[in-house]
Amino acid sequence: MAKKVMSKEELLANKEELVANYNARQQRNRKAPLLTKKERKVLDIGRDQGYAEVKHIRINAFKVNTLIRLIRGKSLDEAYAILTYTPHAASPVLIKLLKSAEANAVNNNHLSREDLYVAECYANQGPTLKRIRARARGSATRIFKRTSHITVVLKEKV
Repeated sequence: MAKKVMSKEELLANKEELVANYNARQQRNRKAPLLTKKERKVLDIGRDQGYAEVKHIRINAFKVNTLIRLIRGKSLDEAYAILTYTPHAASPVLIKLLKSAEANAVNNNHLSREDLYVAECYANQGPTLKRIRARARGSATRIFKRTSHITVVLKEKV
């Protein structure tokens, strides 16, 4: 079943209804309405945030989430300070990701750098790389090399 793609005129005519449906709180077992990139652009959805994502980072998502909990909800400068002085393998990756999200927010969406804060930040499990290790008596075991996908969303304080 293919989704009907609306034209620009249809989107602008139904703008209030579509934006209200998109922003309404959804129950956990119900899917949120999905909009295409074109529909989001016409309706100006997502223009109030800076978004950056990195995939296939060779760090376990569980270990990255411990560091993410420290910066979620903090201002941008405070998040940079926390990550700079935290001795963790994921710190340089998160600093680079924050800089990318900041650049997207400032350059693409014209947001003020001073008002940005870390609205959402999460790490999901990526594909697991499996290696074989030789063991005693001719047997072998697997070694799991876990990866993660990290996402950062910056928004402006209102």
